[in-house]
Amino acid sequence: MWALRYAALLFLRTNGCKTKSYISTNILCVFARYNNIRHKMPYSVVERGCQNSFEYRVYFRNENGPISPFHDIPIFAEKKNKVYNMVVEIPRWTNAKTEINTKEPLNPIYQDVLKGKLRFVANCFPYHGYLCNYGAIPQTWENPYEVDTSTGCKGDNDPIDVCEIGYKVASLGQVLQIKVLGTLALIDEGKTDWKIIAIDINDPLADKLNDVEDVDKHMPGFLQEFAEKVIAEAYHYWQDLIQNKVDKGRLSCSTVCLNDSPYKINIEEAENFIKQSHESGPAMPYNQTVNKWHFIQLK
Repeated sequence: MWALRYAALLFLRTNGCKTKSYISTNILCVFARYNNIRHKMPYSVVERGCQNSFEYRVYFRNENGPISPFHDIPIFAEKKNKVYNMVVEIPRWTNAKTEINTKEPLNPIYQDVLKGKLRFVANCFPYHGYLCNYGAIPQTWENPYEVDTSTGCKGDNDPIDVCEIGYKVASLGQVLQIKVLGTLALIDEGKTDWKIIAIDINDPLADKLNDVEDVDKHMPGFLQEFAEKVIAEAYHYWQDLIQNKVDKGRLSCSTVCLNDSPYKINIEEAENFIKQSHESGPAMPYNQTVNKWHFIQLK
């Protein structure tokens, strides 16, 4: 358990979180066995603009055409075995703070901007950039109108975040199939920001992780139920969002695959959104201070 807490604190420091944050008392791992499920997901990405620029975008496609990674990729890769999909927004060891743009049509990945500058995360020695593959579970939404009963704060208006701790370095826009291990609760500027801890089901350790067996022994089922409850609640809120049962505010809910949604668009419209974006090109130079080491002391 101390190792998970240590990793969580490192994540907070690396992420540059200067707001009030806490590690929930529910930072507990949940483990289940899977029968080495293997999936080939029919998704590809299209890069537009230049990396390290304000115009850079990564769009998603399936076998039929453009899709939204927020709304059109299913929450489950295999519901029976509780295998979830994860959209990789930031590959491990990279610095660019890239994420799903929830406000643009088709919700491409873009590089976040803070105070007029592209965001990069700092390096906490001996690590470089993000300590894990970081991303989101599609078809989830942390509702900004509802108070989370576990944190006492409303949601942050984003999909649920995931920290995937397997050994492979994923690629930007890759869709992984993950096993849920536990959850962190952060309070960021007074908003609930859940972080799901997970591992790629194809990782060699996926069936072997088991360092909180005493908790599971005395509270059987509690750990798994709590982590999955967080995801299920966010999925329920997303269903209300995509069906126009709640105010979407500035969010873009355009979907290509959900025929019963009032926000459905056709493939031709989706293709036009991509064509209107900037042409792809070589990566732009960036300030090399991004590569500077920072040293922290954990107390």
